[in-house]
Amino acid sequence: MTLLVAATISVLLWFIPYAEVLTYPFRIFVTFIHEGGHALAALLTGNSVESLSVSPNAGGETYTSQGGLISQFFISSAGYLGSMVFGALLLVLIRKTIAARIVLVSSAVLIFGLTMIFGLFKPIFTVNLWSGIPFTLFAGVFISVGLVLIAKFASARVATFFVSFLAVQCVLNALFDLKTVFFLSSPFAPAVPTDAVNMAQATGVPAIFWAALWIGLALGILWFAMRLYVAGRDKSFQPDLPFEDTPPI
Repeated sequence: MTLLVAATISVLLWFIPYAEVLTYPFRIFVTFIHEGGHALAALLTGNSVESLSVSPNAGGETYTSQGGLISQFFISSAGYLGSMVFGALLLVLIRKTIAARIVLVSSAVLIFGLTMIFGLFKPIFTVNLWSGIPFTLFAGVFISVGLVLIAKFASARVATFFVSFLAVQCVLNALFDLKTVFFLSSPFAPAVPTDAVNMAQATGVPAIFWAALWIGLALGILWFAMRLYVAGRDKSFQPDLPFEDTPPI
């Protein structure tokens, strides 16, 4: 029920005028997750991360060293798919009854780590990337502190709802962003730099192919997460009994 309410509110807010003011902090949170996915993929493929920045319009940029074609595929794919995986992970943790406070504090540590390491310390050594530091630092610290305060002072029910809302926001933003990238990847769309365009430049394969591939993978991740969610629900509500109930005489 908590997840259903969070999903309903999230969808309704998309159609309410000026409601983006309420969802703006969550949008920035998802941008951190998106850019963090790029950074993590770069590190896992043996590359380095020069900087990570988030802008006031909820956009973001992550600069990494150039690796081979496989590295570029994983790095470019890890943004949108990373947001979807993070949202799916939150769904699974909710269903597995992991304490919401632990999830919130862990998310705060993740955002704070991305902010301080890749949003502050790394760009300091690159003069051309200083412009992204102020807002990234402010937003990262604000979100991290907010998550910790909610974990500390909110009731268990409110904390669980907040985690559910974060999960839905990650999933919805990933899907809507991929839809936008798909249309921007059309040959008739204006030239806009996107992750799909980066892959097209690296491989020669049209950007629309990469956008469609990521949409399919994102939907597959969401389907798998919901299967785990439903399986956990069935298990929690229909436990196996060691014996059959004896009918009354």
